[in-house]
Amino acid sequence: MKTIKSTSFMLFFIGTLFFSNQTMAQSEQSAEAKSSEKIPGKEKLVILWTSGDREVALKMVFMYTFNAKKRAWFDDITLVVWGPSAKLLTEDQELQDYLKEILDAGVTVKACKGCSDQYGVSEQLEELGINVLYIGEELSDYLKEDRKMLTV
Repeated sequence: MKTIKSTSFMLFFIGTLFFSNQTMAQSEQSAEAKSSEKIPGKEKLVILWTSGDREVALKMVFMYTFNAKKRAWFDDITLVVWGPSAKLLTEDQELQDYLKEILDAGVTVKACKGCSDQYGVSEQLEELGINVLYIGEELSDYLKEDRKMLTV
């Protein structure tokens, strides 16, 4: 009789562990599904383009920026031209043409005046339709606002 009670208790204990583990796994899956849902509201992305590499510009920065705007992956997109990218942009007609498409799509494009002055290209960037300004403080504000930031 003791053996039957012991066996029954063991089965009850093992069953309780099994079902509680299943319930926990389902709860974790449910939490993951909820966290992947888009949070309503305006989403803001800043792409900080610092690379002087043409392939990086064409195959990543410009391609992603344009598609993110065109496909509404974010509500508000700002492309910041900083450092060597400023010089590259003024030397490459294909990049300038692509930049026009990005501007026409509604992306805000800004350039760091401190950097572009060092390269002697501030006026050329302004002629391309870029807002050239000292942007360090504004970039700091973007970070404080917890905007999404992609640095390339």
